[in-house]
Amino acid sequence: MKHGIVFTLLASLVFSIMNALVKALTLTIPPAEVAFFRGAIGLVLIYYLMRRAKVNFSTSGIPMLMLRGLLGGLYVVTYFYTLSKIPLVDVIILARLSPVMAILLSALILKETLSRRTWGLFGLAFTGAMVTINPFQFSDYSINALFGLLSAAISACVAVVVRYLSTRHHPYEIIFYFMAAATLVPLPMIWHNFIIPTHTELLYLMILGVVALLGQIFLTRAFSHDRVAVVEIVRYIGIIYNTIWGFLFWNEVPDQFTILGGSLIIGACIALSRKSSSKK
Repeated sequence: MKHGIVFTLLASLVFSIMNALVKALTLTIPPAEVAFFRGAIGLVLIYYLMRRAKVNFSTSGIPMLMLRGLLGGLYVVTYFYTLSKIPLVDVIILARLSPVMAILLSALILKETLSRRTWGLFGLAFTGAMVTINPFQFSDYSINALFGLLSAAISACVAVVVRYLSTRHHPYEIIFYFMAAATLVPLPMIWHNFIIPTHTELLYLMILGVVALLGQIFLTRAFSHDRVAVVEIVRYIGIIYNTIWGFLFWNEVPDQFTILGGSLIIGACIALSRKSSSKK
């Protein structure tokens, strides 16, 4: 199996765990504050990893690194806000618009060519995603849903920028800029509304920081090994992970649509892992 596929599968698994933690934490802590802790803890950890791996900060390409950081910070705030306001399944529906946007942007900006086979597998995965999440049951067409759409658009831009940077900078440096922005962007939103976490909440926030950092490392490495289209298609597997957590921890029994859609997604991911998407 290709390294890019493996890293994407790991990233999707880790981010699904992050979603569950965020959903639980935002019941008592404002989303911006959760985003701040997530960024601050990750910033300390990634700086330690940079020093340990002797990764130096680049003197070139700073504007793009800063853009990646800014986009990442905005994405975290909008995504966490959406998670705290509308049902998780609705958030997933909106988030799955991101791969469509990312693939189109990668073709326009990075000039990545897609084979007919890749387009076919993308259609298969997208169909599976739609069957699994059943968009006809979307329940929150509101201003909160607009934040979900915004987070999906920002995520697509992030994917393209990370793919561009991954050929020029070490993954740790790319992640450092993201974590720095993810720490700074929420600050104005929590300045007068900070809630002191309990010991249990602080423990969960620390776990969230570690989990989120692992997800970023896996995802950044995925983009350094494979094209945006391949990575974004495989990320649909995250829907399956979230369904599994719902079943294990919240007794949410998958229906026939989830099983059918999940089968299509897994089939598309396996097909991508068996053969690279070279132009035909």
